Amino acid sequence: LTLTLPALSLPRPSISLSLTSVTASGAGATIRCQGQRRDVRFFLHKAGDLNLQRQMDPAGDGAEFLIPTVGRQHGGSYSCSYRPRSEPFVSSQPSDTVQLVVAEPSYPKPNISLRPSGRVAPGAAVTVRCECQCRGARVLLSKAGDSDARRVIDLSGDVAEFPIRSVSQRDAGSYSCQYSTKSNPSVWSEPSNPVELIVAGEEPGSMYPLPAPHPAGLSGGLALVGRSEPGSALDFTHANVARLALGAAVLLVLGPILAEVYYSHPREVQDPGRHGPL
Repeated sequence: LTLTLPALSLPRPSISLSLTSVTASGAGATIRCQGQRRDVRFFLHKAGDLNLQRQMDPAGDGAEFLIPTVGRQHGGSYSCSYRPRSEPFVSSQPSDTVQLVVAEPSYPKPNISLRPSGRVAPGAAVTVRCECQCRGARVLLSKAGDSDARRVIDLSGDVAEFPIRSVSQRDAGSYSCQYSTKSNPSVWSEPSNPVELIVAGEEPGSMYPLPAPHPAGLSGGLALVGRSEPGSALDFTHANVARLALGAAVLLVLGPILAEVYYSHPREVQDPGRHGPL
């Protein structure tokens, strides 16, 4: 019996899998544990299996645990920790966990669909349906690139429904599903083909999903000709102001000149008592 003491002063290591999706039986997998110190011994743990614990003394600050041929028995939740070689009875806190999912080729791939299908409006209700010949199984819904969107349902029939009651941009993306029998919770089917949920008017890069209305109340002979891009009405106002300012400047310059010309021109004065010029 070995008693180890967790040390809060030792930073927790991180853990990752070489494969980000479901691993097929017979394939190889690598579990990497990364720390921040050298001269330590790494330990790999599997939840519920005390006999699996493996250890490694790497030369650097990380260790790689290789599984050459993945089988059903390897599926499960893994974490790792480390101990300084100078203090073999002091251990770091365990890392977060990673899930090694082993695909079973004998499980048929499920089918996935959206209801309604196609582009949906923001705020609408959508249901993601996963159908399989797997009565009594557990179905997992995944969204590509979003681990927080994972949802699990225990089936009573052959169809699992995942409702989204008010769709928003956060829900847009690529979904897939897979299932596992309750007798082998660590063994899953291959993922279904993906289905794309598209939110109308909120596709990436769509800054102006609807046409902007023309400014109201324009009258008195001022009108915008043609259809401009959003924000261009402000440019027209600036242009008009610039033209008015230029015209005013021209008048200020030409006004005195015209006045001087007018008043300096010789004029004829009429005598009331005479009919001709003086």
